[in-house]
Order: sequence, then C-alpha cells, then structure tokens
Amino acid sequence: MTRAWVRVVGGVDALIFACVPLFPAFITLTNVAFPGVSIVPLPIALVVLATVAVLAAWCAFELLTTRGETAPTLRPIIAWWICGAISTIFGLNPRDGGIFMCIFGFGVVWHFGILRWYAVPGFFRTTFWSIVVSGTLACAAAIAMVVTRIPASQYAVANGRAVGTFVLPGELAGYCIVFIPLAYAVATVARSRALRAWAWTGVALGVVAMALSFSRTGWVGLACAVGFLVATQARRRTRGAAIGIAVVVLALALVLLMFNVRHNPSENYTRISIWQAAIGAIDRMPLTGAGPFGFSHLYPMVRLPDGDATAFHAHSMYLTILAELGILGFGAFVWTVWTFFTQLRRRIETAAPHARMLALAAAAGIVGSLVQGLIDTVSVIIFGLFLPMLALALAAARTGAGEL
Repeated sequence: MTRAWVRVVGGVDALIFACVPLFPAFITLTNVAFPGVSIVPLPIALVVLATVAVLAAWCAFELLTTRGETAPTLRPIIAWWICGAISTIFGLNPRDGGIFMCIFGFGVVWHFGILRWYAVPGFFRTTFWSIVVSGTLACAAAIAMVVTRIPASQYAVANGRAVGTFVLPGELAGYCIVFIPLAYAVATVARSRALRAWAWTGVALGVVAMALSFSRTGWVGLACAVGFLVATQARRRTRGAAIGIAVVVLALALVLLMFNVRHNPSENYTRISIWQAAIGAIDRMPLTGAGPFGFSHLYPMVRLPDGDATAFHAHSMYLTILAELGILGFGAFVWTVWTFFTQLRRRIETAAPHARMLALAAAAGIVGSLVQGLIDTVSVIIFGLFLPMLALALAAARTGAGEL
C-alpha cells in the first residue's frame, strides 16, 4: 500500500469525523418541524451532506473492489438498512425517509471502512486526532455561545442551555456522552504530548458543555458510560462495579435536585403522552412501521386529547425505531447491538492495554447512548456516531496497531 493511499484513507475518515458536529443540521433538509434553532445555514448543511456522500461513495467502491476480512456485523447491519428501506417505501414520509436512508447508508459504509482500514499505518492516529480536535472545538463553541448568549434566538428557545451546532441541548449531550470517555482514553494512552494536551482539554470542555446543556437524560447517560468504563477497567470487578453504581446514583441524585433548572416545568410530563401515542402508532403499523420521519405524520391520528399538538419523534430511541421501522427494523437493531457486544467481549480478552482502553471507551459511549435513548431520540447518535463507534471499538480491540 502506497504512502499516498495511506494518507487518503486516514484523511477521509478524519474529515468525516470532523464533520460530525454539523450532522444535526441535516434535520433542516426535511419537512419535520423541530423545536430548536440550527446555526448552520442550509447551504453549509448541503455542502457537508454532499461531501460525505462523495467520500462514502468512494469508500464503498474501495470496499467492494478490494479484499479484506468480513465484518462480524455485516449481516445485522445490512438487515437493518434493508428493513429501513422497506419501511421507507411503505411509509408515510418517503421523501424525508429517503434522505434518512441515504445518510444511514453513509454510516454503514463508514462502519465497514473503519473495520477494514483501522490497522493501516497512520489511520487510527489520524482518526483519534480528528475526534479529539473537532470535539474539543465543538464543545468550546457550545460553551461560548451560551456564555455570550449568541445567537439570541437559540439561547431563548433552549432556555439558556448550551446547544452549539447541535440544534437541541439533548443532541449536544448525546455527543458529549460519546466524546468524553473517548477523549479521556486518548489522554491516558497517547504518547504524543500534543495529543494528550488536546484530549485533556477536550475532557474538561466536554464536561463543562455537558453541565451547561442541563440535559437530564444526558447526565444519566454520561454517568452510565463512566460507570461502565470504570467497572470494566478496574482490576477488582466488585470494586469497579461498586464505583460505577455510585457514579450513576450520584447522577440520579443530581438530576432530582436540579430537575427543573433551565427547563419549562410544563414540559415534564409531555413525554408520557407521546409515549402512549407511540404505542398507538406501533399498534397501527407493527410490521414495517410508519417509515423514517413518519412518526410526525402518524402522530395526529394517535395523539391523546391532552397531548402536545406535534411530536417529531417518540422521545425514546427504542419507541421511535419500533414506530418508524416496525418489528422488523427493531429486530435488526437488537441483532446489531447483540452482535457488537458479543464480538467485543471475545476480542477484548486478548487486546493490548492501550487498545483495550480505547475499545472500552468507545463501547462506554455506546452504553451511555443506549441509556439516554430510553427517554430521548438523538439524531447525531443515529446519523453520525452509533455505527462508527461500534466499528471503532471492535477494530481497536482486534488489531495489533501501534500505540497513539
């Protein structure tokens, strides 16, 4: 493999990771009414989408024309995408569903690309540099915007909570759940002083951004991610598990004490009626669902009399998948998650200490996201982080790549 090829492969992956903080702006490409303000202009969102599309097409071509080890997640992820495509065809919002399936397809290609090329010299170093630098800058921007109250419209709509480029505070929180454990892992295993400095800065700014998001689900999700990482890294499992549980309990206590801080109290119980409406939506279209972004179209027909006038998702990742992709799509999702954790458990046993740390940190972000997903639906996770982080964890645990 030529040096030029190595630089191209690593550069493509780094560029896509650098664009992730802009992914939530893709919601502006749909007809869905979302309760937030995107500071990313529509032309920039289109440029980012076009760039990712070109890079994904190139990666897909390379994956199909070169030989490599078959990904252990191949079948469940392809099944997940096919179920989504079927739901789009028979769904209630084929235009926006088609956009979603294209972006989801980019994530599928990205996932397999990471698994294929992670061990290429320089690839993983460039990847982690991109994650750390872009994440640090994204968190710094979110903090600066809430401190300066600029833009004023975003500050007002979000009740003074940090948002940044993520449209909604929960999106920023979802990003931090994944970013903070990974930045911490890089800070502890990297040999490069510059990378360690960036990573520690990213951890600090990520924690501040998470706090300023005032996302209750985000705080609990991050606590679960930290608890998972502590429990799996501890030499004594019982001690690690105890510390992990303590972290989660502390987060829950913090949420209860600050339950209505920067939140409109009238919104505390809106999720309950939306969840009930989601159950009604699942009952009406159980097999293939209403299609991606179809829940908002079906919601008026299943809305409870005292429920919110509109809802663009089910305020639960699991209920949203069931309502929009049906039992088939949800089954493929569960199959994907099960395959990931099964494979990770097998690979982590023989991984080098630095690789184990990186793999478990990526997995911690997934665990935290799954917890946050119980009562929230975070597009930046679905669009830009879920599949790549699965691949990053599996690839780091498998390969014998050098240290950072």
